[in-house]
Amino acid sequence: MDIDKYLVKPGKRVKLSDWQTDDDGGLTKEEGQAQTAKLAEELAEWQERLYAEGKQSLLLILQARDAAGKDGAVKKVIGAFNPAGVQITSFKQPSAEELSHDFLWRIHQKAPAKGYVGVFNRSQYEDVLVTRVYDMIDDKTAKKRLEHIRHFEELLTDSGTRIVKVYLHISQDEQKERLQARLDESGKNWKFNPSDLKDRENWDKFTGAYEDALTTSTDDAPWYVIPADRKWYRDLVLSRILLGALKDMDPQYPEIDYDPKKVVIS
Repeated sequence: MDIDKYLVKPGKRVKLSDWQTDDDGGLTKEEGQAQTAKLAEELAEWQERLYAEGKQSLLLILQARDAAGKDGAVKKVIGAFNPAGVQITSFKQPSAEELSHDFLWRIHQKAPAKGYVGVFNRSQYEDVLVTRVYDMIDDKTAKKRLEHIRHFEELLTDSGTRIVKVYLHISQDEQKERLQARLDESGKNWKFNPSDLKDRENWDKFTGAYEDALTTSTDDAPWYVIPADRKWYRDLVLSRILLGALKDMDPQYPEIDYDPKKVVIS
């Protein structure tokens, strides 16, 4: 699998309409799931090294439209990690206290500590997406915020955090099916939010806002556009991206100051 085909190259503006939502990599569902299961074992091993080393951290930023599978990706992929070394944050509507600070204040507090894998289920980018689509901020403010986000991510990178940003790319038709399933299946009713339909009506506006957000892709904080119509393929691509990032970070087990062969346990 060529992961780079999903990479947004730095300095390039993309059109989401040019990107596939239903790619399967030429695999069957069974083949893809088998590969993902095998990758889970490797992910667990590399996360253990990261945790043991305690010198670097990995931050996964997940952004997507409603029903694109952020929660599912966390469950299926991040579930491979030891939860003791994972920090998952789902950013909701800002509280009164958070609104009394700059928009990155609440985000910075949740950045992963050294040795940890951090997951942002929605992130700082919400403040240039929803706020822009619904005219809470103007284009000038959005542009300034994107620049602040670039600097913020640069700070995290300089502090030892590897950043991977992922946009789960779902089609309108697939989203419709998943939203309908939330209405048809009683066990999924709780997942449905009538406001999702309002966001769906503003599909094109969200597309433009996301395309602007994707311009923040850099060598140190790249964006990946992952096809999300097939859940199993979404999980496979995300697993490969994260494994590649961890291997590139190359965390090492700390050196020990004793000879294990000389230790006698009575």
